[in-house]
Amino acid sequence: MLKLPPIEKIPEAYSAIVDNRVVMSEHSALVDSSDYTKRYTVTWDGDLYTANDNASIWQGYAGYPMIAVLMLQDKLSLDIHIAAYFKDINWKALNTKHKNKYDKAVAEILDSLKEKGVDTDAINAEINKVYEDISTLDISTKRSGIKQIKLPMEGG
Repeated sequence: MLKLPPIEKIPEAYSAIVDNRVVMSEHSALVDSSDYTKRYTVTWDGDLYTANDNASIWQGYAGYPMIAVLMLQDKLSLDIHIAAYFKDINWKALNTKHKNKYDKAVAEILDSLKEKGVDTDAINAEINKVYEDISTLDISTKRSGIKQIKLPMEGG
């Protein structure tokens, strides 16, 4: 990977997995956003991956949809017990609340977990392990030309 994603995209990938928002196919996956308003497409051909989420298109790094797919393909570590702490998080709302300061969004979640007695050092250690895996992953990424799908809002 030429450009590394922010480490905070790993918890977002965990959420996509534990919320069952990733549907895998043979050479592609569909990933719903945390607020269920968009559906992203991740494709792969060998070691070339594309995605049409905003991070992949505009920032040039693997966003959480691609990270989630790589976890489900066993190319990145996935500790499902750690991932479970990130279930049912509306990342869109949380990131907006923190003006897209992803570190502050993740810190809010971890602070809440720590208050409940959860070992956040273990969570951070696993996130750091995955990030190290990402930094050594031998794949190529590029922006996708596939348009994002906007999903209808519930009840509307």
